[in-house]
Amino acid sequence: MVRPEVHKIAAFTGHYDAVYAMTGGPGSAVYSSGADGLVVGWDAADPARDGEVLARVENSVYALRHLPGLNWLVLGHNFQGLQAIDLAQKTLVCAAALPPVAIFEIVVSESRQRLYAGLADGTLAVLTLPDLRLEKLLRVAQGKSLRCLALHEGRAELAVGSSDAFTRILDLDSLALKYELGESTNSVFAVAYSPDGGTLLTAGRDAQIRAWDVAAGYALAQTVGAHMYTINNLAFSPDGRYLASCSLDKSIKIWDAADRTLLRVLDRARAAGHGTSVNRLVWPGAENRLVSCSDDRSLAVWQVG
Repeated sequence: MVRPEVHKIAAFTGHYDAVYAMTGGPGSAVYSSGADGLVVGWDAADPARDGEVLARVENSVYALRHLPGLNWLVLGHNFQGLQAIDLAQKTLVCAAALPPVAIFEIVVSESRQRLYAGLADGTLAVLTLPDLRLEKLLRVAQGKSLRCLALHEGRAELAVGSSDAFTRILDLDSLALKYELGESTNSVFAVAYSPDGGTLLTAGRDAQIRAWDVAAGYALAQTVGAHMYTINNLAFSPDGRYLASCSLDKSIKIWDAADRTLLRVLDRARAAGHGTSVNRLVWPGAENRLVSCSDDRSLAVWQVG
């Protein structure tokens, strides 16, 4: 693959503390939150526009998820449970109490109208939509946080990455354990299925990206020494060509999604990147724009290709 040109086209500022959580929304919308408890909406297609504060909560937010069918934004308000904001009305529409711990990840199955949340006490919470009714709490990891989740709707599977260094594949309906992937050497902070569903990628504190062959029973297919320090997030571009990774080492890397060949490194020295840990990545819209967020309290917008 030809190496794409990548340019930083904007920085979004306004948060007062580290930005941990992001999710894409309708069109080119991006929503962010973090240690300051502010939930802010941005437009990646109009970087000159100021962000809009949608909510202010008292604790940190590590998890955000847009629900397209309802046009809701669900936030994991640490120690306070889940809250849903109607983006059209800009109002809180419902909330759900969960165990009083941090909420690290939220994913949604549209086909099953279920929301899944990974909690710091090792519990997976399953809630129904649209009422956010708690359906089940399942202890997946003993004494270790559930840090990341990814859905494979076609196989009805849920990948769960944990601080005990395991990635577990659960049946999406019964939540029965189907596979347990134990080759990681430290906490798993990121899981992502390829757009075609054929590969699961995992990454985390050991700074390696591992590729697992889904059809072959999640056999380990490749290990890539990807970053110097912890990998915080992985995200595929909408067209399926690129994989982006971000890290505690302050860098973002762009890879060929098919074979994980490194294409670009975006850091402060080479690309006016972030000055501290890069925590989350989102590809909003269809223009191959990538948005990153960081402990440096900012979001950056990148044009890829």
